[in-house]
Amino acid sequence: MVEQRFLLRAIGAACAVAVAFWGAALSAADVRLTGIAEDSDLYQVVRGGSLLAEQAEQDLPPSSQEVVAAAQADYARLLAVLYDQGFFGPMIKITLDGVDAAAIPPVQPPRSIALAEITIKTGPSFQFGRANIAPLAPETALPEGFATGQTASLGVLKETVAQGISGWRAQGHAKAELAEQSLTARHQDRTINADLRLAPGPKLRFGALSVSGNRNVRTKRILEIAGLPEGATFSPEQLRLATGRLRRTGAFGAVALIEAERIGPDNTLPITAQLTEAAPRRFGFGAELGSLEGLTLSAFWLHRNLLGGAERLRLEGEIKGIGGNSGGEDYKLSARFERPATFNEDTDFYALAEIEQLDEVNFFSRQADLEVGIKRIANENRTYRLGLGLRTGQTRDAFGENSYTLLTLPLAATFDYRDNDLDAKHGHFINASLMPFVAINGADNGLRSTLDARAYRTFGTTRPVTFALRGQLGSVYGPELSTTPADYLFYSGGGGTVRGQPYQALGVDLGNGNRVGGRSFVSLSAEARIKMTDAIGLVGFVDGGYVGSEEFFDGSGQWHSGAGIGLRYDTGIGPIRLDVAVPVSGPDTDEKFQIYIGIGQSF
Repeated sequence: MVEQRFLLRAIGAACAVAVAFWGAALSAADVRLTGIAEDSDLYQVVRGGSLLAEQAEQDLPPSSQEVVAAAQADYARLLAVLYDQGFFGPMIKITLDGVDAAAIPPVQPPRSIALAEITIKTGPSFQFGRANIAPLAPETALPEGFATGQTASLGVLKETVAQGISGWRAQGHAKAELAEQSLTARHQDRTINADLRLAPGPKLRFGALSVSGNRNVRTKRILEIAGLPEGATFSPEQLRLATGRLRRTGAFGAVALIEAERIGPDNTLPITAQLTEAAPRRFGFGAELGSLEGLTLSAFWLHRNLLGGAERLRLEGEIKGIGGNSGGEDYKLSARFERPATFNEDTDFYALAEIEQLDEVNFFSRQADLEVGIKRIANENRTYRLGLGLRTGQTRDAFGENSYTLLTLPLAATFDYRDNDLDAKHGHFINASLMPFVAINGADNGLRSTLDARAYRTFGTTRPVTFALRGQLGSVYGPELSTTPADYLFYSGGGGTVRGQPYQALGVDLGNGNRVGGRSFVSLSAEARIKMTDAIGLVGFVDGGYVGSEEFFDGSGQWHSGAGIGLRYDTGIGPIRLDVAVPVSGPDTDEKFQIYIGIGQSF
């Protein structure tokens, strides 16, 4: 193993030397753009559309052959950019070390190129004189730029036609198209007269959905999952929803719903679902490290098509607290079965079995859960869940040992409007849960509720700063503190609540060194995430947490807080997270700082 590591290091060093030598041998050509004022918006637009300018910003300098190819391609690219800005008589000249780029044979480029110069004479800017499109479907929204006196942009023209066709398709006219266009340039007054005519075609209804490409998922189940309403008026939105339903099963690697070229009998439009099935089985694992919690290891095995109807079975195991100082090691084993489109195309059935052991600083518990329920997907952003569960457990804390059995009714709602789950820049996220429980033995009837709300806002473009806020609430109503199951109570401290404070450091102090969880919980977190480079980011954060013995927050409990800085390295699928935090306020602890490592932002 030592020899292998040495060999790998030697190979890496050799590659670094080779790259350094190559970088010294090649240098990117200096790219100059003249004829347009550098402080103008047009300059930035034109330079942004140039391949030569793009090459000049790359870390690895291009070869002279690549420079020639980029220069020759820039003629057409820049012409399209200028047309889109309303300049219909431009002159473009591109030279490489003073030689016209169009005259250089691509197969015999110069040995080196030091200067690439792009000279542009834009000519006059054209505006729309007449801007007409008809007929339009009701409530069709056209681009604001398609109007008399606005810049005559080809991009606006294309968008106008696209919006006109989309308007008719939304009304059921699936075969709407551009039937005629007339574009007339008047050079004397620098205007473009645009007259566009659409052909809506007949109003159509969905025909039968046919399926191709499936091998193991039954066709009948695919039709049920897609939920495309045969006989209903054609709707692009219904096509999009059906495509999304098939994709979210995870059983398919690719999904495409294709409209037939020809209209069917009685003004129907047949649809074909072309599918590529994903590998039915998947295995994964993860790890997270904390200075106090220790190492967390997790693994799962997933079957995406268990019974031939896109049913999912996920087996998962997790071990927490390896080598940590937050109690003993915690274990969890779970099995979850999901059947999509069970009651209708947007309502899934699930069944869950879970065994968990928690060996925490302040309590020990073993519990087993059985739960069945339904999950309603209202849209891509809103999900609701209703279940019926049976929970049995054994706990030990400062109040002594307890065994309990509960009948539960878990309800949850999730609103996820984030632009990215692992690294959100904009949007918000809310997850709320209510769980009434009826005690069969060992406890009292009650209600446990939680709320997790997050918001994100990003400012700037060159070095963007994202502000992220998070608030958490928790409450147990009904049983007294001493009769509430220990694993239903709340603690604060650690990576999920208050960084810098030891894991579950804050609870309800009973005196004589005894501590239990609280019936009320509040946590607040704020982060400023600064993007330093494309891959590196810095984070500053502050967290606060509250735990009280009362059922709902009244301020009689205790607060504590922590603050710190973090480093983020973007991997493309999500940032690697390293946070270092210190306690700021609250009960004294023996810990001076905490370190947290994981994948994805902290929230």
